[in-house]
Amino acid sequence: MRVPFARGRQAEGDSQGVFRYFAALLQGIQPMQFEGIYTPVITPYRDDYSIDYDGLDALIEHLIEAGVHGIISGGTTGEYYSQSAEERIELMRFFKQQARGRVPVVAGVGALRTEEAVQFAKQAKAVGVDAILVNAPYYVLPTQLELAAHALAIDRAARLPIMLYNYPGRTGTMMGTPFLDRVVRSANFAAIKESSGDINRLHLLATEYPQIQLSCGMDDQALEFFAWGATSWVCAGSNCLAHEHIALYEACVLQNDFRKGRRIMSAMLPFMQVLEQGGKFTQSVKYGCELSGLPAGRVRKPLRELRKEDRRQVERVIETMRKEVAKIAPAHAPGKRTVVAVNA
Repeated sequence: MRVPFARGRQAEGDSQGVFRYFAALLQGIQPMQFEGIYTPVITPYRDDYSIDYDGLDALIEHLIEAGVHGIISGGTTGEYYSQSAEERIELMRFFKQQARGRVPVVAGVGALRTEEAVQFAKQAKAVGVDAILVNAPYYVLPTQLELAAHALAIDRAARLPIMLYNYPGRTGTMMGTPFLDRVVRSANFAAIKESSGDINRLHLLATEYPQIQLSCGMDDQALEFFAWGATSWVCAGSNCLAHEHIALYEACVLQNDFRKGRRIMSAMLPFMQVLEQGGKFTQSVKYGCELSGLPAGRVRKPLRELRKEDRRQVERVIETMRKEVAKIAPAHAPGKRTVVAVNA
């Protein structure tokens, strides 16, 4: 069992965090271990933009059978920003129901207003999800103390394991050290999906905040994250390329074979570069699902469908990537699962 400890600047004032951690253990609350590939699942839409729940069911089944280690409802790739509150809550419920305890379910509770995020967190608790994903409110630009108060209010409402989601490129706000120093005092803040793209942040989190599990949120830095001790990867591309993403995780984390990992990563980089071309991320992932015979459907406005030339580019990089990774890590049946039991 992983026990939080502090080094460097974080050592000061962290005794309260350790106390709360052991208090949680005494109450029977087991800290969740985020390990493996967590897929922020797309939301398939019909031509009238309604949610295709049959398609979503098929997609969830495919991902679990392919061997992903967790699924996320209400992530950016799931287009939560274009959904009503009722739709988001129903999706949480649907994910939990369809997973049937086979993999952990994480629910995104991001919102502009703290009160709204708290309500989503309470609904996630009622639904019975295993953890929640908490990001900074976009556009608002809160101070570090305001952001900490926001996150701690969500924590008090849900009392669930939390994966923080640091993506200042989308939210405009960095989850900096003043924020981390405050939230780390609660053992519920179990992990951070780091998507800043700043390699120095990776070093900071790995060395100064080892009590927060490090999760890769920047796909083209996955190899570096694993080298610095990350044990999970939240990757949108695993919607359509689960085997390839699992192969990189297994090579680096389970086999500690970074030579093999570099070869797999080299094969994956062109696909990742296509995804990051402005404004086409979700569309490209959905088209990748379509190429794989998986239900994807349309994207909701303001996004628009890919142009023909963009589709051809996605087709080329996926075809090449599959062939190259298959040479390095042939597909195999996923091993026996260990279902993560967490306190609800």
